[in-house]
Amino acid sequence: MDEVRNTGRDTGRGSGRDTGRDTAPLAGFTVGVTAARRADELIALLRRRGAAVLHAPALRIVPLADDGELLGATKELIGCAPDAVVATTAIGFRGWIEAADGWGIGEELLQRLRSAELLARGPKVKGAIRAAGLVEDWSPDSESLAEVLERLLAAGVAGRRIALQLHGEPLPGFVEALRAGGADVVVVPVYRWMAPEDLGPLDRLLDAVVGGGVDAVSFTSAPAAASLLSRAEERGVREPVLEALRGGVLSACVGPVTALPLQAEGVDTVQPERFRLGPLVQLLCQELPGRARVLPVAGHRVEIRGHAVLVDEELRAVPPAGMALLRALARRPGWVVSRADLLRVLPGAGRDEHAVETAMARLRAALGAPKLIQTVVKRGYRLSLDAGGEAKYGDVPAG
Repeated sequence: MDEVRNTGRDTGRGSGRDTGRDTAPLAGFTVGVTAARRADELIALLRRRGAAVLHAPALRIVPLADDGELLGATKELIGCAPDAVVATTAIGFRGWIEAADGWGIGEELLQRLRSAELLARGPKVKGAIRAAGLVEDWSPDSESLAEVLERLLAAGVAGRRIALQLHGEPLPGFVEALRAGGADVVVVPVYRWMAPEDLGPLDRLLDAVVGGGVDAVSFTSAPAAASLLSRAEERGVREPVLEALRGGVLSACVGPVTALPLQAEGVDTVQPERFRLGPLVQLLCQELPGRARVLPVAGHRVEIRGHAVLVDEELRAVPPAGMALLRALARRPGWVVSRADLLRVLPGAGRDEHAVETAMARLRAALGAPKLIQTVVKRGYRLSLDAGGEAKYGDVPAG
């Protein structure tokens, strides 16, 4: 799985001010955070860059001391020693050893591990193994579990007892390949993940995804992505959620393993080159502003973000009703949009077209430049697109 770490370095630009060229890169955007572990770090990084954050833990971690499955697997290995042990994550391996110490069987476990062939997925896992007083037999340079599996199968696994330390999620392809080769596989489920006890925040995030209330959702583990989709199915909103994630809501994953549950449903994802929290946030800082609609309107540069608008580099907060109207006008810049059509996109407006006039007045006030939106008598409203702007954006304004 993708092991998430923070780089410890803050390279984000922007002073956090609302005006001027130092506008934070994520100002005006809302990001959903599904992480449970280390969520505070991710949220702090996002807010430092100006984002509004909707935190909805999609899972919870079963405390190791209370985990009967982990205890059972540990006792099974102590009772019948493994020939090989695959350690997949540093935090998982450390947690396993610490849990065994807490149960009073730590030294017995270490004795079994000393007699086994120890395979470490990468350098961080090697460090955890050595910190426990053990020495790994081999580790791939690539940090790839596929390479670990290839080595095991090439050496032959028939009749061998192999322990696989997991970190919260199963590795079915890995386990099945070993068992198909004749191995006796003992799965060691460190840090099992379950659905959150309080589903309220997750439900609110799902509603925001469907309703356009978030611009991106971040995922730092595959179980979190799977849990979000599972909860959507329980509530009967799986298809609307998937439609939103396939459309305007960006899915930002810390790595390729995390992205798998989403990609299996046809959801495109973005991932940083390095599987860390810092690069994940930096990727959002590039992707979200790059998706914003930019228009030359009435002599101004207008950039439409999630819940705010940059007018000549000045960030202007806009209420939801105003954003709905502005997006409707921006779909065909320069074209007249009728009050009836605008009423349809106005949340909770009912049938009174006067609600459009009220919301439009508030939108103009929020933008701070009333001439951005022109009233066309008896017809509706239009963005005052600059001359030449229609050619740039592929529309011809109504006369």
